Amino acid sequence: MPDQDRLHVRTAEFARVAERIEHVTTLTSRFNVLPFDDKASRATLLSEIVGKQVPDSVTVYPPFYTDHGLGIDFGEHVFVNQGCTFLDQGGIHLGNGVLIGPKTNLISSDHPLSASDRSEFITRSPVTIEANAWLGAAVTVLPGVTIGRGAVVGAGAVVAKDVPPNTLVTGPAAFARKEWHE
Repeated sequence: MPDQDRLHVRTAEFARVAERIEHVTTLTSRFNVLPFDDKASRATLLSEIVGKQVPDSVTVYPPFYTDHGLGIDFGEHVFVNQGCTFLDQGGIHLGNGVLIGPKTNLISSDHPLSASDRSEFITRSPVTIEANAWLGAAVTVLPGVTIGRGAVVGAGAVVAKDVPPNTLVTGPAAFARKEWHE
């Protein structure tokens, strides 16, 4: 993975990211305890979390969790159900009309496989959910994955590779992919 996709732990940049994570965790904790009918305050706080104006047509139900916020890009008419987590340091783009089921995880950062590197840096790669895609309940999308326009991901799926447009994918995808020796 190229250096620009890595964030080394013992650096000034990592310290700034850690400060941002603390700030965003405070903001999301406030977001998650607002009265549900206080839509105006939720919209204002969500815009503060992502660092820009969120379209009025976007709905994000609490609880909602993110680690950075500034990497999230909402299209128009996006719906995010309860209990979702967006780890967005690598970037998360949600196209127009995207539907996200409850307890879904969009993960755009990771750690290296090698135990000796795992605590040295994180890797970052964007997650893209194209227009009109639908992710069912408790879906996990891993770093670098694109879900194509109009695709549907069934509940509980772990998506580790791109999904073509207008395709239904289902099932847990956990299987041995790689072995290494240290």
